[in-house]
Amino acid sequence: MTDTLVDRIRNALRVVIDPELGHNIVDLGFVYHISVDAGAARIIMTATTPGCPAIRFLKEGVANAAARVPGVRDVDVVMTFDPPWAPARIEPIVRASLGFAAVN
Repeated sequence: MTDTLVDRIRNALRVVIDPELGHNIVDLGFVYHISVDAGAARIIMTATTPGCPAIRFLKEGVANAAARVPGVRDVDVVMTFDPPWAPARIEPIVRASLGFAAVN
């Protein structure tokens, strides 16, 4: 299986750690969408709440991590809160480590 540029960007974003939850933003379900057109990456992401004090930190981390991926020449990071983030977006193993109850 060959990974795509989108896959490589998604993997690169795993270095961005939410300072409050202590896990990467991909496994926390913060990344909603990644697209690339002619080397220009567009990443749509969220945070736990609109008032999260780490929003700027997370957004800059995502832009920097994506920009380091070979083949990426520009990065646009868009924050959205629609749909709002919910614990159900967290990878199950991470959700369990954070002590969230199972979500159906």
